[in-house]
Amino acid sequence: MNTIDFNAKKGFICDMDGVIYHGNVILPGVKKFIKWLNDEHKSYLFLTNNSGLTPKELNQKLARLGLDVPEEHFYTSALATAAFLKEQAPGCSVYAIGEAGLLNALYDAGLTMNDVNPDYVVVGEGKAYSLETLTRATNLVLAGAKLIGANSDVSGPIENGIAPACRALTAPIEMAAGTQAYFCGKPNPLMMRTGLRILGCHSAEAVMVGDRMDTDVISGMESGMSTVLVLSGVSTQETLRMFAYRPTMVLNGVGDIVRMAQGAK
Repeated sequence: MNTIDFNAKKGFICDMDGVIYHGNVILPGVKKFIKWLNDEHKSYLFLTNNSGLTPKELNQKLARLGLDVPEEHFYTSALATAAFLKEQAPGCSVYAIGEAGLLNALYDAGLTMNDVNPDYVVVGEGKAYSLETLTRATNLVLAGAKLIGANSDVSGPIENGIAPACRALTAPIEMAAGTQAYFCGKPNPLMMRTGLRILGCHSAEAVMVGDRMDTDVISGMESGMSTVLVLSGVSTQETLRMFAYRPTMVLNGVGDIVRMAQGAK
């Protein structure tokens, strides 16, 4: 396993759930990590595939956990989806299934809502998901709308187990309409390249920190970044063996980054 000179890196892209918090519980070492990022003047971005929350809501969630992270340090799969659609078809119309994070991002990108003849059907996570919205989405896709998913996560952790996530929620529409969705979140390199652009970093100057091999590590690796897998979320040393690729480093949590950086000085 290689090592990373964390002091030499300019930018850090970090996943949130399983890296910064679990549900509503802050993980060990996180306060120290964010203090280190600020003290060392590192560029950093918290990148989440969860499309439900806006950057303001994420800022407030972390504030409730005792962390002060301004809104501009968050980038979500909802923002990535809106940016993709704005680039592909400026001013297009969409039928969206999702929460405030997705809807706000689409509105802010100048897109309009349309449940009659939209250009795109966009699916994110959300409590608005039902057989009725599923049926409408399927028939809009059959009538010519293109199908977009905010991210390709099949499931996500909740306090008493897992919940179906965006990929699982999009699958019935794909199957019923006989089509394939395009997913905008991690590990799509578009999201990573946008993250690097926001940070003002080249990939060689940045580190991707996450708890999942199939979204975080692979997206960082394929974008040319150093990668850190933390074992504070869903991954274990055993799950590492299932993958043909490796992170640059495996650490217990983000507190280890600070310990290594300060120990190297």
